[in-house]
Amino acid sequence: MIAATTMIGIDVSRDWLDGFCSSSGRHFRLPNSCEGHIQLLARLQLMPGLVRVGFEATGGQEWALWVFLVAAGVKAVQLPPAQIKAFALSRGTRAKTDRIDAELIARFMLSRPEAGRLLPNRNLRVLKALTTRRAQIFDMRKRLAAQISAREKQGVAEDVAEMDNVLRAMLDDQIRDVERRIESAISQDDSLAAKARLLRSIPGIGPVSAAMLIAEMPELGRDERRRGRGHDRARRRAA
Repeated sequence: MIAATTMIGIDVSRDWLDGFCSSSGRHFRLPNSCEGHIQLLARLQLMPGLVRVGFEATGGQEWALWVFLVAAGVKAVQLPPAQIKAFALSRGTRAKTDRIDAELIARFMLSRPEAGRLLPNRNLRVLKALTTRRAQIFDMRKRLAAQISAREKQGVAEDVAEMDNVLRAMLDDQIRDVERRIESAISQDDSLAAKARLLRSIPGIGPVSAAMLIAEMPELGRDERRRGRGHDRARRRAA
């Protein structure tokens, strides 16, 4: 008899890991820290049978835990918040607390055991960090431009013009440096480089847009490869 998989749903916040175990029906709370991650792993290792952990994408709060669990051999996946929200609505669950969210995640995984995104490889994680950093610096430069425009209208631009020019030049340099790093990260990985070439062959998509698409949508090309293999098999059978 094959043992059922225990689903562990975790709501990840900056300070806490609120969890729910599908097999025991129990909630737990641990700190979102190195010590808390070790405590969680110890709990998981005591559970019989297969264990699968899931958590929503939370803007990066879950990444340290995700890397830690996968390195320890635990099956852990990231789930889109929109899917969990839709699942909650289908169950008529309108209340929202960390405990409720953790249970929803676990029960969603029971109903959709194939759902979830696996941890990207290290090269893809580096690319995502770089594209995120570029977006942050680019946003800083946009805000600076708006501030410069406002000061010019107030007639006080000359007093701080030199500082503005220095800061703008520094941000421009950082953007160029990050873009060089992005190109290097892509060129060092054959899979990423192939995706980048394919995306850049589309009119209107340049190096930066291609990098951002790859970082945010790592599944690009995966379904196409499967469909291609299916078409190849069909052609062979027809022959």
